[in-house]
Amino acid sequence: MRLFIDGDAFPNLLKPIIFRQIQRLNIETIVVSNKPITIGKLKLITYVIVEQGADEADNYIAEMLKDGDLVITADIPLADRVISKSAHAIDHRGELYSVDNIKQYLAMRNLMEKIRESGEITKGPKPFEQKDAHLFANQLNKFLTKHCR
Repeated sequence: MRLFIDGDAFPNLLKPIIFRQIQRLNIETIVVSNKPITIGKLKLITYVIVEQGADEADNYIAEMLKDGDLVITADIPLADRVISKSAHAIDHRGELYSVDNIKQYLAMRNLMEKIRESGEITKGPKPFEQKDAHLFANQLNKFLTKHCR
């Protein structure tokens, strides 16, 4: 299993959590973004900078992804692509996307997008907090315990 990180908008609070897991389990990791970001320096981590564009990082990840890989992303359309390729996706707040729930998340995302396009002002996501990092760490640990042993 390889770990892909959608680096655009990746919360700083999650970087040490990810770094420790990469080190502990020797997970090959690819961080993909439109601009330089760093999680830490290890031979196991490869940084890929793609061209500017809304879906460039997503497209790269989807193309490189293999069955069983894990993707860390807050992008629901990317998570849908990941699930359709028999891989796994976890968002920044610890939600594990699956065949059972991804279409519901995608439908809600699309509905909210249509509401915003109609001129309605909606609330954005709540600020990312330490509590969210804790939920992410728990879900990641649970996932890796199941899939990396």
